Amino acid sequence: MGLGLNGGGLACVRYFAESGAIVTATDLRSEEILRPSMELLKDLDVRYVLGEHRIEDFSGADIVIKNPAVPADSPYLKAAAQIETDLSVFLSACKNPIIAVTGSKGKSSVVSALYAILKMAYPQVWLGGNITVSPLTFLKELGPDDPIILELSSWQLRDLRGRNLLHPEISIITNIMNDHQNMYSSFSDYVDDKKEIYRGQKATQHAIFLEDEYGREFASECSARPHFYRDREEQFCLCGAEGEIEEREELLPEKLRVPGRYFRLNCLIAAATARLLGVETGIIRDALAAFKGVPHRMELVRTLRGVRYYNDTTATIPEAMAAGILSFNKPVRLIAGGKDKELDYHCALEALKTAEEIYLLKGSATNKIVDLLKKNDIAFKGPYPSLEEAFKAASKEAQEGDALLMSPGATSFGMFVNEFGRGDRFRELAEALN
Repeated sequence: MGLGLNGGGLACVRYFAESGAIVTATDLRSEEILRPSMELLKDLDVRYVLGEHRIEDFSGADIVIKNPAVPADSPYLKAAAQIETDLSVFLSACKNPIIAVTGSKGKSSVVSALYAILKMAYPQVWLGGNITVSPLTFLKELGPDDPIILELSSWQLRDLRGRNLLHPEISIITNIMNDHQNMYSSFSDYVDDKKEIYRGQKATQHAIFLEDEYGREFASECSARPHFYRDREEQFCLCGAEGEIEEREELLPEKLRVPGRYFRLNCLIAAATARLLGVETGIIRDALAAFKGVPHRMELVRTLRGVRYYNDTTATIPEAMAAGILSFNKPVRLIAGGKDKELDYHCALEALKTAEEIYLLKGSATNKIVDLLKKNDIAFKGPYPSLEEAFKAASKEAQEGDALLMSPGATSFGMFVNEFGRGDRFRELAEALN
């Protein structure tokens, strides 16, 4: 249920078809939109029902594999005899050591940095989950001791509740911010889903949290040994439950390839996790010195005539947008705006005040940003009806030494299929400049 375009649905279809199952793939999107996915599966015998869902397809199936974004109260799911996800299928079969990472922001950077480190320390390591790689793609290739890194969204964790399937050696919650409130009835429900990451842990295992009110709450509830990372300008470190310092910033190389203190914090979490796994400090520093970051997350697309073009399309909440703006040592030219997720933008005000120029994309979130900027006498340009027009205006005015940053602080729906499509288009526009 939910073939999609980003990998999870495709992996499920391939895994079950190659295992001998009779597979029906159904999606509300049209064949035209899903053609790229169908091309990747053309070697398999798959029945497609596209542009609609039909109750008979669900009531007649032995197992329904749902996409994490499908609401649990869907009437089609109520007709199913058994409901699974790619993650539940994977966890039911996998006995390997798992490092599981969730959080409102930073989780992709953390898992990617940790993957870069562990690749230098282990013969084989695997990365999957919310980072668009379904773990089913490598389930049959696992060696008995291969470590697995899983990035998990709140929706993926929600689907695991009550299943007792997730028992990670190390669980990590990077942070808790106001996100996805258009998809949850309350913020507490969102936080409660995040807690699933440590609910199945034992006292011999480890959990890492940000040292804040949420982290303290998580530490008091989890059975694993808790550790905290500190988000303080004067002290980046990992400490124990009683505040004792365990690992300091010396785990990191002197210079990282991506700007900003938040990227540095994410690398610290990855480094501290690697130390808990016994990886030597020298290996950690060497791996992080070479780590180029993650596509679509503070990604340096190119430098042209002294102007640096950064793609931060996955900054879909105001806190992430503010972090992007403040990652530079001089004011940026900012492209922002899009569709609202029922969030408050006042938390980004001080960062927005520092921008050299603000170019806004149209959207419901943009309306909130415009109101905020006007009330505080902050100049802006737009809203522009397309990314192409906003980019044209921003790039035309950019001067040598400038950073032109797309960090929207909102979703892309209405203009693009998802934030990755928005990031790809920004990259194309930057690379087309001459």
